[in-house]
Formats: sequence, C-alpha cells, structure tokens
Amino acid sequence: MSLTALDDDTLRSFAIGAVFSDFDGKINSLDFHRTQDLLITAIDDDSVRIYDTANAKLLKTTYHKKHGADRICFTHHPNSVICSSKYNLNTAGESLRYLSMYDNRILRYFKGHSDRIVSLCMSPINDSFMSGSLDHSVRIWDLRVNACQGILRLRGKPIVAYDQQGLVFAVSMEGGAVKLFDSRSYDKGPFDTFLVGGDTAEVCDIKFSNDGRSMLLTTKSNYVYVLDAYNGEKRCAFSLEPSANTPMEAVFTPDCQYILSGSGDGNLHAWHIHKGQEVARWNSEIGVASCLKWAPRRAMFVAASTVLTFWIPDSSKLTGNQTLMDPKAAAK
Repeated sequence: MSLTALDDDTLRSFAIGAVFSDFDGKINSLDFHRTQDLLITAIDDDSVRIYDTANAKLLKTTYHKKHGADRICFTHHPNSVICSSKYNLNTAGESLRYLSMYDNRILRYFKGHSDRIVSLCMSPINDSFMSGSLDHSVRIWDLRVNACQGILRLRGKPIVAYDQQGLVFAVSMEGGAVKLFDSRSYDKGPFDTFLVGGDTAEVCDIKFSNDGRSMLLTTKSNYVYVLDAYNGEKRCAFSLEPSANTPMEAVFTPDCQYILSGSGDGNLHAWHIHKGQEVARWNSEIGVASCLKWAPRRAMFVAASTVLTFWIPDSSKLTGNQTLMDPKAAAK
C-alpha cells in the first residue's frame, strides 16, 4: 500500500500488530529515523531502546543511570541519538548528550540548560538541533561542537519544531503564542507570531505537515488545532477528553490529510482535516497514550505509555475490493 493512498476505510482498519512491555515505567519520548526503519525510545527506567520497525524487533537496550533518559531524537546517522538528562541538571550541567547506540558511548556533552528539557528537535537538513527547557530558553546547537550556537530567551515553557525543509522553526510561548523564525537568521527575531483564537492555554506539542502547509498544535486545554502554516489561520480544531497527568501528542499522517491523537479516555482518534470530522476511534489498550508518532516510511504508527504498541492495517477489516500489501512492503 502506498503511503499516499490512505483513506477513511484504511485508517479504520488499523489494529495493534506488536506489543512491547518488557521495561519498567512509562516511555518519556520516542522518535523514528527519517530514512531507516528504526524507532528509538527513552524510558523512565533510564533505558534507551532501539527497534527494527520493519520486523517489529527490539535491537538493543542501553542504560543511563547517571543521567537518565527523558527527551530523545535521532540524528541523521542511524546509530546516533541526542538524549536529554533527568538527573543532576543543576550540578553537572550535562543536560544533553550525543550518544552512539553502536557502542553505548557518549560522543559529546552539550552544557548550558539549568533545568529539565521539554522539547528536542533535529534539523532535517544539517547537523543543527534545538532544545527547549524549563529554564525559559531555547538553545540552538551543532553536533560537531560542544558550545551552544545561539540562545533565545522566552517566557513560558518553550516547545520547538522545525518545518520539513529545515528553513523555518516554531517556538511556543506563554499565552498560547507561537513564534516563527528563519533558521538562517533567527538572531533577527521572529518574522511572524500566531495566536490560536481565544485559547491562551500552554502549547505542549508542535508539528509541521510534510507539505509544509499546516501546523499541528496540542494544548493543555485538551484541544488539537490545525493552523495554516503561512498565515496562522485556524483550519480546524478538535477537543479531547482531559488527562490530568499526561500531556497529549498528536501527529499528521504522511499524506497530510489526517491527524491522530491520544485522549484522556484511553482512546486514539483520527480526524480528516478537510472534512473536519472524526473518521476512526480505537481503544488504545494501553490507557492514556503519552507518545504517538507515525512512521515516515511505512503504513504504521506507534502509541506508547507504560507499553509500546505498533499499529498496522488489518486487511480483514477492509470492505469492498480494497486490498493491502504487507505493511513491511509499504516503503518498497
């Protein structure tokens, strides 16, 4: 099945294809590699785990008892990741680490943040990455050097995201504001600021669609918004059941036609953006999902809490004459 061929019936056919629960505590964050069939997770038990998503197989586990494992993202190399620390932030200042999963080695420390990192994002085009922290700063880094390359001082809890071309990045601020920066001249300040209607709630997640035309915001007021990425106009909004202790994550499908989200009632939801309506709902089977991401190369998404689940199409649930290839072949 082509990743551009999603429709309502195909989405409704998704079901759990694999379950992983051989770890302690919840998954704090996860990330797919852009070009390889790999998934990385950072877990409360201080472990980092890498999975083969083509074969639903755990490849390796490393433990990081000194620093812990909180936010995580792949670099462009499939064996290297950036991981933020949970412990000793004020004393050691070792808030970010560049890790080799191949030999479980710290390649570089990135020192500067004095409080927990709440957002981490790798540039899609070069070795730059960004981190947003509860110390009210966003820092821009380069994998090749230890020193911070730039700092933005902001109010509130800054969430960061690059667009898919790496030319623009977005940063959330208090009061529900989202500021847009040119990644090549961010020191000149934001070139635009978006406000989401009358919602002044804290933004807890930002994503850009693959085509660069839309932005996805999830807020602590239990709303998911889709904005026009060029002018900030609200295209649609969807409400979620509240969850007191688990921030929600939402995600675009690769074809930019749908969004998926967890909810405080333990369900997963899929909405059609242009129709503005819900097209699928599933029991997550794992409680409230704290992490939700779509695989960039496959007809597959993952949902996680204290359990990790891989979701794939189930051809037996499709109606009519539609057929699906094995999701392992979807990227071929």
